[in-house]
Amino acid sequence: MMNIEETKTNIFNDQKPGTSGLRKKVTVFQQEFYTENFVQAIFDAQGDRVVDSTFVVGGDGRYYVKEVVSKIIKIAAANRVGKLIVGRNGIFSTPAISNYIRKYKTNGAIVLTASHNPGGPDNDFGIKFNCENGGPAPDQVTNRIFEITKSLESFKYVPNLIIDIEKEQSTAIQVGDRKFVVEVINPVEDYVVLMKEIFDFPSIKELVHGSAERPKFELIVDCLNGVTGPYAQCIFGTELGVGESSIVHSTPLEDFGGLHPDPNLTYASNLVDTVRKGVYDMGVAFDGDGDRNMIIGKNAFFVNPSDSLAVLADNLELIPYFKKTGIKGFARSMPTGSAVDRVALNKACDIFEVPTGWKYFGNLMDAGRLSLCGEESFGTGSDHIREKDGIWACLAWLNIIAKLGKSIEEVLMDHWKIYGRHFFTRYDYEGCESLPANEVMIEIVSLIQNPKFIGEKLSWGDKTYVVQKADDFSYQDIIDHSLTVNQGLRILFEDGSRIVFRLSGTGSSGATIRLYIESYETNPSTFMMDAQVILKPLINIAINMSKVEEHTGRKFPTVIT
Repeated sequence: MMNIEETKTNIFNDQKPGTSGLRKKVTVFQQEFYTENFVQAIFDAQGDRVVDSTFVVGGDGRYYVKEVVSKIIKIAAANRVGKLIVGRNGIFSTPAISNYIRKYKTNGAIVLTASHNPGGPDNDFGIKFNCENGGPAPDQVTNRIFEITKSLESFKYVPNLIIDIEKEQSTAIQVGDRKFVVEVINPVEDYVVLMKEIFDFPSIKELVHGSAERPKFELIVDCLNGVTGPYAQCIFGTELGVGESSIVHSTPLEDFGGLHPDPNLTYASNLVDTVRKGVYDMGVAFDGDGDRNMIIGKNAFFVNPSDSLAVLADNLELIPYFKKTGIKGFARSMPTGSAVDRVALNKACDIFEVPTGWKYFGNLMDAGRLSLCGEESFGTGSDHIREKDGIWACLAWLNIIAKLGKSIEEVLMDHWKIYGRHFFTRYDYEGCESLPANEVMIEIVSLIQNPKFIGEKLSWGDKTYVVQKADDFSYQDIIDHSLTVNQGLRILFEDGSRIVFRLSGTGSSGATIRLYIESYETNPSTFMMDAQVILKPLINIAINMSKVEEHTGRKFPTVIT
């Protein structure tokens, strides 16, 4: 039998969760009692429900995950939690955790990830809480956790409790007058079962192997040394027969092997260069915790995430899961390109526009209003879980390609011929000082608050755009009626073009300014043109009006998508 101890802690005033949890540098979490304080606050926020509860614990394998798992075990035992389900070696992808919560009806999960942020001793770490529906905690829960951190005086733990998380096992420990169980599991198995229930694996397998009627479809998967490696090896390797050499960077590493685990054209440039050589028909990359994806076609034909969402929406009935469940509705985050809106209109489906953050999709899914959703930040998913899901998105594309018998480029071209093309780009100015970043936002606020701004003509070169609407986006949830404000500054033009400015909530320090530009074209001669060329006038207008270079000193963005 082990005893509970209580230790006086420090009060930390910087533990307010962002868009998806608390993210800071590793060195911040390594401060004495910093991690313990936040974990204790998570359990305190559960109230009496914590007694005999079951929680899932795991993360993306980044530096400091194993140490934090050990801390969570000690604190959970002391807080009368009944059972912890822990991924072996602390590995558990975010989508797989969401599935596990829902399948086994646990009380939630503590997810250890900074998602697409870099890892290692000098980089980022993160902790987020997922609720019993499998999705990220809503604002009212994260706000409650934050309030507790500001007044927490102590945390409870069992100091001598040590569990080997490197092997699958179930361990029962007597803690005071209660039994506490830690079960270390294979985190891959249940997720693979789910994917095989959703998709037509025989058709996908025939696609990647080829047949007498169709040549082999060459696929390359880049896991960027994140959590998806073991999942990809099982699904694409064992189940679908993709060759081992075509599943790269598949060993989860604490520093991601020096790679930046953000699947975009900049940070996954090695994959882009490989596919550009023309050998592969499709390349896909996943982020650190497995919830984001990048899709590229032959010769590195890039599929913008906003287009990816629209194409999936238009072909969803080709996937067995949706033949069974039907199509209930679509949704996108506000900054995401509005290509999916046109698909929804054509199919007479509901379309919802929500703030950035996957938690805003959860209520709609739980109410049976939503089947498919996505964010321009390379996140796509459906109501099979309550998180975005990178591997799911790749399999969805493969399922659709197998049924249509077309290349990725042909699928996109056919789509644009029907719906037109929404040219879209995002400029990220990462790691800006907070004060200059706020000054950029103030520049835009001063414009959109002027009543005379509506109707104003903004020109660059031979292009002129007329302002139709300008606001700071707010969202009232149609299910629980909660109101979320200050979600991004929008300038909407009469021709359907848009400029959006946001300060990101996913970084661990400083501020990231995100600039989103969208323009709609129906002329087929433009469809294969570079988005940066089409959008250049709007980009210049946005940079000029925000004075981003003047305020931040940045002549160029860190990343262009």
